[in-house]
Amino acid sequence: MKKPTFHNIETIGQIIEENERYRHYHYPEMLIRYDSNFIDYKQMPSPAEFKQAETFLKEFHQKHNQTHLKFEFPENEKPGPGLLKYLGDNDYDVGFTELYAIQPKDFPAIPDSTDIQVKEVVQSNLADFISLQYENDKQNGETFANEKVKLNKKQFNDDGNMKVLAYYQGEPAGTMNVILSDDFVEIDDLAVKESIQRKGIGGQLQQFIMDMFHSRTIILVADGEDTAREMYQRQNYQYLGFKYEALRID
Repeated sequence: MKKPTFHNIETIGQIIEENERYRHYHYPEMLIRYDSNFIDYKQMPSPAEFKQAETFLKEFHQKHNQTHLKFEFPENEKPGPGLLKYLGDNDYDVGFTELYAIQPKDFPAIPDSTDIQVKEVVQSNLADFISLQYENDKQNGETFANEKVKLNKKQFNDDGNMKVLAYYQGEPAGTMNVILSDDFVEIDDLAVKESIQRKGIGGQLQQFIMDMFHSRTIILVADGEDTAREMYQRQNYQYLGFKYEALRID
């Protein structure tokens, strides 16, 4: 079995510049999406190298009316003390994500529930999916939520993308995006309506994918400081590595 890395995680955006030190991602269709507009380092920069790239990205983003700076650092490497000090002194939010994988046979079986129905999104229920995600995305601002609607509609027509919707007692309750590749199935953007969380909806969404792709490796990325990672660990996902990132919003 091929071992997944962060390179197997989908990045929405185009590489518009690449050199021996980093890749520069840009996504003009959604300039406000931080995870699509950033610099991804291939090798850990020194503070001086970081400042140089920071100046470049700031000038580039200002030309496109973007107010954020985001940098991702090499997989399984923590920035050194000098770089961390510079990031802290310059108002960057520094965090990390974690990569997990599971074989569907290892996922703990989720009992069926008459209250929860999980379905693949097709044309007839696309509006339910879009509406529920819009409500969830509004916490990041109306502009982001509206742009996400366009992205969801574009992905819906992509053969490499599948969307999944959960209903609770007949009402839209949870959504999930699934990215299909030759080697892996990636779970992304799993969200459950806040008012009905902790009712097993997230587990049922995952079980749907485990059943559908029972012979594939399932992968996902979790926030390294979020409680969701603890749920994945309890569900037998295997930890495979970490990746540091820095974000500043001016």
